Amino acid sequence: MSKILVTGGCGYIGSHTIVDLIENGYDVISVDNNSRSNPQVLNRIEKITGKKIKNYKVDLCNFDDLFAIFQENEDFEGIIHFAAYKSVSESVKEPLLYFENNLVSLINLLKCVKEFQLPYFVFSSSCTVYGNPDQVPVTELTPTKTAESPYGYTKQMGEQMVNEYSKSSGTKSILLRYFNPVGAHPSCLIGEMPVGRPENLVPVITQTAIGKLPKMTVYGNDYPTRDGSCVRDFIHVCDIAHAHTLALKYLEDERNTRVCEIFNLGTGNGVTVLEAVKTFERVSGQKLNYSIGARRPGDVINIYANNDHAKKILGWNPEFTLDEMMATAWKWEQKLKIDEDLQSLPKPDLN
Repeated sequence: MSKILVTGGCGYIGSHTIVDLIENGYDVISVDNNSRSNPQVLNRIEKITGKKIKNYKVDLCNFDDLFAIFQENEDFEGIIHFAAYKSVSESVKEPLLYFENNLVSLINLLKCVKEFQLPYFVFSSSCTVYGNPDQVPVTELTPTKTAESPYGYTKQMGEQMVNEYSKSSGTKSILLRYFNPVGAHPSCLIGEMPVGRPENLVPVITQTAIGKLPKMTVYGNDYPTRDGSCVRDFIHVCDIAHAHTLALKYLEDERNTRVCEIFNLGTGNGVTVLEAVKTFERVSGQKLNYSIGARRPGDVINIYANNDHAKKILGWNPEFTLDEMMATAWKWEQKLKIDEDLQSLPKPDLN
């Protein structure tokens, strides 16, 4: 059983990937400082898988603490690296925060990969590396353009670091470019748990529907798209998670043709923000309170994936429809509300 280190294992995609890895026979260790995640996620993973996950509460920007994890676990076979800040709008406001956190953490991790000679590395990248593409859908060969946000720049630079390190060291790496992960595990035990006010569209939708947010804003209806709102490629988080397992197996089976390879992870369907809103309303039966606002700095206008390469090479096929994505996201939000209501109940007096 291969032992895999998952950085950001308490986060949204990291937690779902841990579940998928365990279900496919991997032994998993997590590192997550919980600055933007909830450690209770580990208990929920255990309920799903029956496996207790060890997590090191360590900041990857602290090299000595990170190095100590590798000294304790010299049998790591590979790393899946999720741990990074991911808000486009926050990165526009706090660019240095994003450059420091996302890039220093990656440099420290690659130093450990080098020192302990790990053979496999999977990097969590993003479709933001394409900037505003001239044509859609984008393939892995689509030229990357100027990023629209500091977050996008950190993913572009992160890819370059992993690629150059792999060429110099022989570590086999895969860069997975996600489009827009949404939804929740069908068990409703794990899902997206944003800290503070959510930035991503679907949790904003579900929190508005449940009443946590009074209303939501659609940022811009004057883009050159079919209804004026931005176009995105929404992909279920469980489909994203399974791609990481397939990527590891691909490297372990020595099927890679280069030391560093790239795969798009999207459904291949472009959906506008307003179409996503209407889909949620239809699936949930909830009418959303929303208004149209100004364009938001950092937003890409129109992007969706050509996923033929991942299908052909990794054998990956996204299974969840947009309706299922919205349905699982809504069930998860309802489950969170029930849990919060139960926690707020007065405790019985047992004296």
